[in-house]
Amino acid sequence: MPVETVAAFWAVSLLFVLTPGADWAYAIAAGLRNRTVLPAVGGMLTGHLAMTVVVAAGVAAVVARTTGVLTALTFFGAAYLIWLGVTMLRSSTVPQLDTNLAPNSWMRQAAKGMGISGLNPKVFLLFLALLPQFTDTGSRWPVALQIVALGLVHTVSCAVVYTGVGMAARHVLRARPGAAQVMTWISGGAMILIGGVLVTQQLNP
Repeated sequence: MPVETVAAFWAVSLLFVLTPGADWAYAIAAGLRNRTVLPAVGGMLTGHLAMTVVVAAGVAAVVARTTGVLTALTFFGAAYLIWLGVTMLRSSTVPQLDTNLAPNSWMRQAAKGMGISGLNPKVFLLFLALLPQFTDTGSRWPVALQIVALGLVHTVSCAVVYTGVGMAARHVLRARPGAAQVMTWISGGAMILIGGVLVTQQLNP
């Protein structure tokens, strides 16, 4: 693939990654509550890679044309975000770093991260609209392979930004526990707001 094409895609993709949303909210929560942000970030990256594979396989185009499937996906993803947000808001204690987290908890963090990014219809539709625009049918690379390559570029950006966001939140926890609680509430509220917007857009197209 031409370097210019990859660079152009990376610039557009990075703007999307730098826009706060559900992934940012979960990265902040993971930084405040967990010993390491890597399982949570790894889960979100897995969700983005899964979306890339779906688009590359052409399944996304079929789902996008099937209104009922896309609507169900939107409501399910929104409900999941709202549930996570409510869970965070119900926490009345200041988050503390737990140095005795069990391996299974890492799996749960990764599973939540994968659910947040993999069930986010915004990510799904963005990939569907964006990735194919930077492919070249005349290239020696198959279109599906080009999409996967671009998806990997996007995922690398996500890894850097989300890890940085989570680590920054962790630094805040060490210095100002009270601010950490406020950030937890903001993150929970953001998840509920994003979920509510998704539902509203479906009910009022």
